[in-house]
Amino acid sequence: MDLLEYQGKQFFSRYALPVSQGFVAHGVPEAREIADRLGYPVVVKAQVHIGGRGKAGGIRLAGDAGEVETAADSILGMDIGGHTVGCVLVEEAARIAAEYYASFTLDRSAGRYLGMLSARGGVDIEAVAESDPGSIARIWVDPVESLGDAAARTWVRAARLDETAADELVEVLLQLYEAFVDGDADLVEINPLILTTEGRVRVLDAKVTLDDNSVFRHPEYRAYDATQPRDEREASAHALGLQYVGLDGTVGVIANGAGLAMSTVDVVAQAGGAAANFLDIGGGADVETMAAALRVINNDPAVKAIFINIFGGIVQGEVVAQGILDALDRVELRAPIVLRLDGTNADQGRAMVAPRLSEMLMMAGSMSGGAARAVEIAGSA
Repeated sequence: MDLLEYQGKQFFSRYALPVSQGFVAHGVPEAREIADRLGYPVVVKAQVHIGGRGKAGGIRLAGDAGEVETAADSILGMDIGGHTVGCVLVEEAARIAAEYYASFTLDRSAGRYLGMLSARGGVDIEAVAESDPGSIARIWVDPVESLGDAAARTWVRAARLDETAADELVEVLLQLYEAFVDGDADLVEINPLILTTEGRVRVLDAKVTLDDNSVFRHPEYRAYDATQPRDEREASAHALGLQYVGLDGTVGVIANGAGLAMSTVDVVAQAGGAAANFLDIGGGADVETMAAALRVINNDPAVKAIFINIFGGIVQGEVVAQGILDALDRVELRAPIVLRLDGTNADQGRAMVAPRLSEMLMMAGSMSGGAARAVEIAGSA
């Protein structure tokens, strides 16, 4: 779950991180009212789930009310990397003496949290890592042991940050680590973390990705869901509780389990086709879930064939078969289905489906065979 900048700063504020004061505006008059209240100069910043806002003209400094109105009017509605700007953050401008980079993320291969810190903030960290990898100081933190003051202080020295601000930098890094762990985040990033001309450390930007599986611990995260970027297909699937990602192909994919769904997308590609989606119905395939899955894929005009790839482990083949048959009675298909059913009680399931086989419902004996048949149908449609 990716947060917009203003949401990320609200999140950081809960952990006492020093963010600039600012408010969100959805229109030009509101932007001016906020700026008048904050005092000038201010910065008007596009709120979108993508980087490169500055290069696209989505971040502007405004010294008076007229400049705020001009900036807000030009930024609102702007297209930045395929994302339309629906709101702007109006916040106090800062006088910058130095720009740093700081982040925590997961390093699954090491089984540790990875922190990155650099004196080269304000630019693309990937470019910095490629051109000057030595400028990034890395630290791996054992989740059991946590990050201590001494380790954070050593980290600041390794990154060659301003020694006069070391105490405040250490405090900010410890707060950022707390936000990362306590907030169940996959990523917390500040770029730039600035040192002001007054010698204070401030958070000038916020990039936060939260683990949406942690919502049961953080019910307030549900408010972020409405701002997640989804196309019409993804929004429809999400409303039905499906794990769905829209793609650009013509073969609709339904599978039970994320690993199998990803493999199915790959096998479709190996057969010479392209998947229209990734859709994981989870460990079960009851009638409600299957009907919802078919409804979403059936409403995608790009889909010319549907490949249902089910491997029964805990779920039994006859349960899957009954779910598919009942779902077919609820959904009027536009595209033919190729079904591969294997695993627990698969023979019983296939026997139940056999009387309904037709040009709109075909059985495949293998995953690769089913993918090839679906690609063939999609190509001839």
